[in-house]
Amino acid sequence: MTEVAQQPEAPRRRSRIAVGAAFVVGIILLFVIAGLLVNIFTRKQESQTTFVQVVDVQDGETDASVWGQNFPRHYSRFLLMEDDTVPTAYGGSQQYDKLARFPAMKRLWNGYAFAVDFREDRSHFYALIDQKETKRQEVVKQPGACANCHSGDAPNLIKSMGWEAFNKGPYSAITDQLHSAITCNDCHDPDTMALRITRPAFTNAMTKRGIDVTKATRQEMRSYVCGQCHVEYYFLGENKILTFPWEKGLNIDNINDYYDEYGFKDWEHKETGAPMIKIQHPEFELYSTGVHAQSGVACADCHMPYIREGALKVSDHWIRSPIQNVANACQSCHKLEEAKLLERISTIQGRTAEQLREVETAIIAAIDAISEAKAAGATDADLVEARDFQRKANLRWDFVSSENSTGFHSPQEAARVLGDAVNFARMSQLSGERLLARLSDEPVTDPLLQLNEPEVGDTQ
Repeated sequence: MTEVAQQPEAPRRRSRIAVGAAFVVGIILLFVIAGLLVNIFTRKQESQTTFVQVVDVQDGETDASVWGQNFPRHYSRFLLMEDDTVPTAYGGSQQYDKLARFPAMKRLWNGYAFAVDFREDRSHFYALIDQKETKRQEVVKQPGACANCHSGDAPNLIKSMGWEAFNKGPYSAITDQLHSAITCNDCHDPDTMALRITRPAFTNAMTKRGIDVTKATRQEMRSYVCGQCHVEYYFLGENKILTFPWEKGLNIDNINDYYDEYGFKDWEHKETGAPMIKIQHPEFELYSTGVHAQSGVACADCHMPYIREGALKVSDHWIRSPIQNVANACQSCHKLEEAKLLERISTIQGRTAEQLREVETAIIAAIDAISEAKAAGATDADLVEARDFQRKANLRWDFVSSENSTGFHSPQEAARVLGDAVNFARMSQLSGERLLARLSDEPVTDPLLQLNEPEVGDTQ
């Protein structure tokens, strides 16, 4: 009988181990694949569910914490705006006294409330607090129209009081009814969360420009909701109707023409008597002339960029300077290192700030020249030209100075406007100095002052 050869024990053991290991690896892979499929399915479900309705939010609800129950991701970011300790080179969320940092502003606004108190804006969280606490409230009796952009209670009061009555009445009469700063209700429909316009002044201004805001795209609305407040405005007529001077266009030359045609002034300059205009915060206007707006980039793309929360992509409701959030605000489009982008921003803002200081110097020289001419006996008729040039210079300086990007929203337009401002300021100074020379009966020695002076022998 033939004896069967036996397989060595070691190879058989190795074979069993290999089979067992393969089985274990297979089980692990199955678990990994199953987990991955479950995760993908969960993320897909999560991405399709934008929010879970915990409470029924009513239209007109101004308490952001109520909205926050349905939108905790957005609300948690919104609350971060309470931090007012983060400055940037020319702004940020940290409040400081601008009159102390830029003392020339006191003379440029001499005779107006802003020469008494002007501070750096903080975030939306402080919009109502800062308005109630400003010393400007003590200098002038502000109309109710001032609450339009500082309180989330404004839309409800407009509905209950009517548009004209809300604007016309004194601010002091409604201050006890103003409790909320900027809130969710200002920009969102509570049923659909669609962006919406809640301030009539914006709709009225756009209608006069031939634009129907109800037909705006979602991307356009991501700027329009900001344009409700971040704009230049004035109070029209005895009823103090909040109005945007946009009928002729959005650039400062259009706005200047609009105010001149209307014959509007905010105050008379205390030293020169010039009819002056205080420009507010024309971010929407300056942005509209810039490359970002022309490229379809919305305000929210930079100030509320998308962030990831799990599978969801949500707008960051921590509204702030893009300088503080370069990765999301800038690098999603600009594939450059953060340091390079910050350097570019710094260059633009630094050059704009230098130009602003140069314009301030030029306008002060104009104020001095006009004041000296007045002291020498110049009449209102004599000073029409010099005062008009001062008004034009101040208007353009203020357009860039009070706009909160320090030129970044439209660098070329800001440079153009400030260049014109210097020119108008020097023409105002020249007009005043010529007038002073004539009134003082002094010989003209400055070649510039000799321009348009009559030659010897000419008859008047």
